[in-house]
Amino acid sequence: MSSSSESAPAVALPRKNSVNKKPVWPINDAAEQIDIQNIKCGSSEQGSCCKDLIPPEEGWVNPDVVRDMIIGLSDGLTVPFALTAGLSSLGNSKLVVIGGLAELCAGAISMGVGGFLGSQAERDYYRQQRKQTSERVHLSCQPEMEREVARILGPVGVDDKTCKVLAKCLRDLEPSDSPQRDQELANLKWSNSVGLSAFLLKFGEGMEEIPSKRMYISAFTIGFGYLLGGFIPLLPYFFITKASLALIYSCVVTGIVLLLFGAIKARITGAGNTIGAIIWGSLTTLLVGGIAAGAAFGIVRALET
Repeated sequence: MSSSSESAPAVALPRKNSVNKKPVWPINDAAEQIDIQNIKCGSSEQGSCCKDLIPPEEGWVNPDVVRDMIIGLSDGLTVPFALTAGLSSLGNSKLVVIGGLAELCAGAISMGVGGFLGSQAERDYYRQQRKQTSERVHLSCQPEMEREVARILGPVGVDDKTCKVLAKCLRDLEPSDSPQRDQELANLKWSNSVGLSAFLLKFGEGMEEIPSKRMYISAFTIGFGYLLGGFIPLLPYFFITKASLALIYSCVVTGIVLLLFGAIKARITGAGNTIGAIIWGSLTTLLVGGIAAGAAFGIVRALET
């Protein structure tokens, strides 16, 4: 070995300040201060971000509440109007008011009880189906559960391999006889909606569990909607003594309210994003409500003769 060995060639290293590109994700203490929710996506370099496409939820309304309110208002605007129109033939507005208020209170209570019982029956039926489905999941083999998942997700383009992986993951989340496992599932945000049983019911049968508070909300919404809608056609009879004249004003007021109700309904549900759509929603609501009220009024008049 010679004492004058050749040295390795020297390679110049780049200076730190010469690298202008910042790291994608800094590995230091500053990384803990990054707000992940406010980080822009990759398309933000072109001037837009995918997060900007998400609509704001400030004006979002529960569709179940909207449905119950529409049911209550529609019945309230139709049934009491027909009753007061039939009683107006007696010629005394006082009798119309007394009869209308009695029907209004009874109808609001009946509609509220109906909404409560309907939500309760829907909740109990879901729990029964959830119990039966859970027993079937525990007794069935893994290939059968994979076929169940593939039957649901296959039509939307999910391949068999992904269905098998998903079936295994969902089955692992099923409640078991182990208290420790059930405690782990209870810590999840949607502990009642995880597992293969909930998946089969939600995406296979289109069923979801009804919260207990939903029964009371439905009862109050339908009952209050009926009370509010039924009071409108009865309002002119409080100020006009002659029932036949009050009936004319009741028809006008009810028609105006139906137009406003149709416009508001179209705007809240998103069906009326333009002026034309809002006008169409108002006219269709007036037409449907007018036909229903007119048919009820005609039947009452026919029975009187």
